[in-house]
Amino acid sequence: MRKQLISAFEDRIAQLVRRKEVKEEKVIKKLNSIENRKAALVKAMGTGKITSVERGEDQNDISYQLHLKYLIKQSDFIYIEEEIEHRMATFYKNELVKDIETPILYPESIETESTVQNDEELERVPFMYDRLKAVRYAEKWWNDYNPAYEKFEVDCTNFISQCLHVGGAPMRGYPNRSKGWWYQNKNWSYSWSVANALKVHLESSTIGLRAKEVKDARELKLGDVICYDFQGDGRYDHNTIVTGKDAAGEPLVNAHTYNSRMRYWAYEDSSAYTPNIQYKMFTIIDDS
Repeated sequence: MRKQLISAFEDRIAQLVRRKEVKEEKVIKKLNSIENRKAALVKAMGTGKITSVERGEDQNDISYQLHLKYLIKQSDFIYIEEEIEHRMATFYKNELVKDIETPILYPESIETESTVQNDEELERVPFMYDRLKAVRYAEKWWNDYNPAYEKFEVDCTNFISQCLHVGGAPMRGYPNRSKGWWYQNKNWSYSWSVANALKVHLESSTIGLRAKEVKDARELKLGDVICYDFQGDGRYDHNTIVTGKDAAGEPLVNAHTYNSRMRYWAYEDSSAYTPNIQYKMFTIIDDS
C-alpha cells in the first residue's frame, strides 16, 4: 500500500512539472494560478507521513499528510511556497481505489459571537506594531503549534491572533469572551479564535488592536491580515497573515488549518475555493 501511495504522489509531482498530462483538478488550479501571475513552477518536491490506518476485512482507509514544496520563479524573483495536504486513501483488496484531500469542516454556526464594545468608555493604550516580529513568529510556527496556547481543530484564527500579539497588539476585554480580543489563563475571546469574530473586531475596534480595511491587496504590508468567506454567504471562515510579497507586489501569506507558508493570497488553488469567495483585507493601525 505504501508503494501505491508513493506512486500516486509521484504521479501528481509529474503533473505539476508537466512530465505527464495534467488531469487532477487541484493541480490544474495550482498551475493556472501560477501562470496567471506570469510565474513558472520550476520544481515540486514533497514528503509524506501516514497519520492513521483504519483496517477492515477488505477495505483499509489510510489518513496521511503531504508536505509539498514549490519552487516558483516570477520575473527575477524566486521563492519557495509550502503547504500541508491532509489526504485519505482507500484501498479495497489492497488496490488503491480512492485518494482524496480531506476537506476542512468549518463550523456552520457559532452560538457566541463578538459584539462591538463601546470603545469610548475604555482607556486607549498606545502600541507600536512590530511587523517583523509577527512575521518571524508566523514563519517559525506555520507548521507547528506553540504549546503556550490551546490548539484548535480549526486553528487559523488562533494562529493569526498569536502572530498579532507577538507583534505587540495589546489585549483587552478579559474576562468577557464576547468583547475585545484576548487570551489569558487558557481562556480566550471569540475574536481570538473564531474567524468571523476576528473580522468583526478588526473592522470595528478603535482601541487596542485595530485595523483599516483596504480594497487592493497590494496595499497590505507585512503582518497584515486577510479574511476569507469561501462561500460568499457573509460569514468569514479563514484568516491568513501577510509574510511576503511576490514580484508584482501581491501578498504571500502563512496560515494554519490549511498549514501553508508563502502561499499566494487569493487561494484560487484551494479545495475550499468557490467562485463566490469574498475577501476582507485589513492593515493593522498602530501609534507609529
